[in-house]
Amino acid sequence: MSDEHKTTLRGYRIANTAIPARPVEPALYLVATPIGNLGDITLRALETLAGADVLACEDTRVTRVLLDRFGIVNRPFSYHEHNADEAGPKLLAALENGKSVALVSDAGTPMVSDPGYRLAQLAIEAGHRVVPIPGASAPLAALVGSGMPSDAFLFAGFLPVKDKGRRDRLAELSRIPATLIFFESPHRIGASLAAATDVLGGSRRAVVCRELTKTYEEFRRGTLAELAAYYDDRAVKGEIVLLVAPPDIDDVPGAVEVDVLLRELAASMPTSKAAAEGARLTGLSKKDLYQRLLSLKGEAGGD
Repeated sequence: MSDEHKTTLRGYRIANTAIPARPVEPALYLVATPIGNLGDITLRALETLAGADVLACEDTRVTRVLLDRFGIVNRPFSYHEHNADEAGPKLLAALENGKSVALVSDAGTPMVSDPGYRLAQLAIEAGHRVVPIPGASAPLAALVGSGMPSDAFLFAGFLPVKDKGRRDRLAELSRIPATLIFFESPHRIGASLAAATDVLGGSRRAVVCRELTKTYEEFRRGTLAELAAYYDDRAVKGEIVLLVAPPDIDDVPGAVEVDVLLRELAASMPTSKAAAEGARLTGLSKKDLYQRLLSLKGEAGGD
């Protein structure tokens, strides 16, 4: 089949209407796809998926469902974290040869908690255009539906699996003046809420967002303590986004208050241990508190 004839087959379908897709200019296109409801796909995304010379995705079976729904015959090429070293150079070679490459994740926006950033970095280093095709995003969908403050927010991906790592990470984030957004497994949401209650305080507001845009979409709101109690030993299904409200301004210790606490701790324990205990009590960085303790001891020695 000639390239010209292949071009005429490129297109997509909405209901019973077939729409031809224009050829896509050479570049790496990062295409957002629905996180549940296929109706959330954009027209620009459909045209890019249909018109790109190469379509790369995490799981060809998942992407095929989307393509079939909209009558796109473009054949997906597998690119994921386990084959990136082999598949990545092939996609870069296509870009070098003047081809257009569209990259999608299984759901949502590429580069958000998936391996696509590696390909984008290499493409940028090689001088290729990288074009975002905006659309669905689970963190943003959760944020706007949660009722949490949205003037400042931090997406922190998945929390560590092990309890100590999870608590350490929460402590690092505890004093950030922004809404915290996490992805979480349904099997770990109870443990994560329990850890968050201990580290961040049970009175802090939170929202568990489950099955966003799908039939059984749910926003469960409450304090961390209330949500931890609800999800304790409860069987949960579906994909989850957890949001935690920013700390109250009154809860954030000032510099003078921190210095007083560090001096009290250092009077009864070694510097490193005092810094660790200070980090646990305040949620501030252990490294920063350790350096501050050294400075305080230096100031005291100089008097």
